Amino acid sequence: MWTAFFAFAAAFLLIVTAGFLFVYRSSTDRRLSQIVVSQSQTAVLTGMLGEPAIARFEKLLHPFQGVLPRSAKEVSNLRKMLAKAGYREARHVNYYYAAKVLTPAVLCLLATFTGSLPLSPLFVYATAAGLGFLAPDFWLGRRISARQLSIRLGLPEALDLLVVCVEAGLSLDKAILRTAEEMRLSQPAIADELGLISLEQRAGRPRTDAWNDAAERTGVDTVRSLASLIIQADKFGTSVGKALRAQAESLRTRRRQNAEEQAAKTTVKLVFPLVLLIFPSLFVVTLGPSMIVMFEAFQTYFV
Repeated sequence: MWTAFFAFAAAFLLIVTAGFLFVYRSSTDRRLSQIVVSQSQTAVLTGMLGEPAIARFEKLLHPFQGVLPRSAKEVSNLRKMLAKAGYREARHVNYYYAAKVLTPAVLCLLATFTGSLPLSPLFVYATAAGLGFLAPDFWLGRRISARQLSIRLGLPEALDLLVVCVEAGLSLDKAILRTAEEMRLSQPAIADELGLISLEQRAGRPRTDAWNDAAERTGVDTVRSLASLIIQADKFGTSVGKALRAQAESLRTRRRQNAEEQAAKTTVKLVFPLVLLIFPSLFVVTLGPSMIVMFEAFQTYFV
């Protein structure tokens, strides 16, 4: 009996030790591979792994991409809108046109299977088709607003990091690249735009054109003012660090003023809930019992 017990204990310890060594070795190898493999190789491997899924998805959407007519001006405006939302690849235009076709079809199918046709089939189908056709536009508008708000709120932090990098001795181009790398997780929208500016400058594009394109691409007034500030500092040879620090302070002051403005508007915005929701309930609670008593008194008097 003791021999069987010791044999079982030894086998159990052997299995646990082997599993621990296997898990520890796999995690160690994974960490070493993350350190050894360069970022470019990781991007290439990620693209190789993700390409078949994207190709299959595009193949499924291909019959619906050419249903709606397109014009060069409309496609150009759509690309600008998609760029403001953070979608700059050519396939995103095809996704948008496919969504304009598939969303009404899906809503019509939902209206058919949910049993809402006895109300009025023509009205139900027209409403579903209209909402489905306008849904991608609403979604794109919300994406643009969310991205612009993210850029507007995170720009002072990016300017502070730019100031630190410039005052530490880095050039403006290197400071932009370092800021984009450091803010990749905290502010992905700003990091994306700064990384694109850095890539354009490394490709030989002038700094003025790169920053003007960034201001046009984002559609944010603070980015446009920052682009003008950097262009003027580069043209006249003034200190970039002092200019960026002053711009960051002005952006924080503007954000604080906007918060105070929104807080001051709350008193006016509370008038409508008070009048439409709170006051009627107060009237019912306070005048309800007396109205019941008066109604009963009049009823007994006239009867």
